[in-house]
Amino acid sequence: MMRETNATNFLAAQGVSFSVHAYDYAPGGGLIGMQAASSIGEDAGNVLKTLIVEVDRKTPVCVLVPVDQKVNFKAVAALFDGRNSKMMAPDKAQELTGYQSGGTSPFGARTAIPVVMASQAIDKPCIYINAGDRGLVVKLSPLDARKVTNAIIADIAAA
Repeated sequence: MMRETNATNFLAAQGVSFSVHAYDYAPGGGLIGMQAASSIGEDAGNVLKTLIVEVDRKTPVCVLVPVDQKVNFKAVAALFDGRNSKMMAPDKAQELTGYQSGGTSPFGARTAIPVVMASQAIDKPCIYINAGDRGLVVKLSPLDARKVTNAIIADIAAA
């Protein structure tokens, strides 16, 4: 039985082909995205972390970057004519998206906010993105992910 979340319900309603994969969520172990990639047996470059950032303390943005990369916060800010961006406080991000930290998804969030996907992801045959709950990812085409989120594709990731 597939675990249903707002994200999986959203994808199903959009007619997107996807599969759901569970992994052991262990927040005490460090880099959760790297744990997820290892747990599902995927290359870290195919697994995207979902981060909620704020540009100039006013514009929320959902950022998708490979789990083995860092976010170039200046590049994200520049996309929105901002000077800088930083991670949004987890409680504020949860209030905005409806997702708890570690389970944030760009799909089916409570409030629609702009989504930016790292350019490295768009040419992959498939990518894995959080499915709206801790320990759960969806596998789908990056083109489908872009389409249903209207994502901006940009160079926002750095090793």
